[in-house]
Amino acid sequence: MPCSQRQRVGGRVLGMRLNAVGIICSDLEPSLRFYRALGVPLPDYDPEVGHYDGELDGFRLMLDSEAMVASFTPGFTSPQGNDRIGLAVECDTLLEVDATYDLLLASGFRGERQPFDAFWGQRYATVLDPDGNSVDLYAAL
Repeated sequence: MPCSQRQRVGGRVLGMRLNAVGIICSDLEPSLRFYRALGVPLPDYDPEVGHYDGELDGFRLMLDSEAMVASFTPGFTSPQGNDRIGLAVECDTLLEVDATYDLLLASGFRGERQPFDAFWGQRYATVLDPDGNSVDLYAAL
């Protein structure tokens, strides 16, 4: 039955819920380190493993190697980043935004937007994962 025909209760489609985001990684090892630094519980890198996932509050972040995706996707070509996805990580405090940004840069990852107080009422910064996907860090002002 198509989603549009399923029963809705309180605006929610019964039997369905978005619960995961998948990212195709050109190099899993630095991607695992990057997302671990953001608090995602991911296992250590194993060169024999092409898929990892970590759960946060019932939501899963899935990381796949290009080889893994190519193994079940006929005609697969490697994606090129270009902000095809954007992720956001809520921090508890303004200082945590700055500290997390600094930690990631000190760990060799790239910053795109230094922490600043945004007009929409958040302390806000953007870092890039190893494949160039933007990850926003934010906390309420």
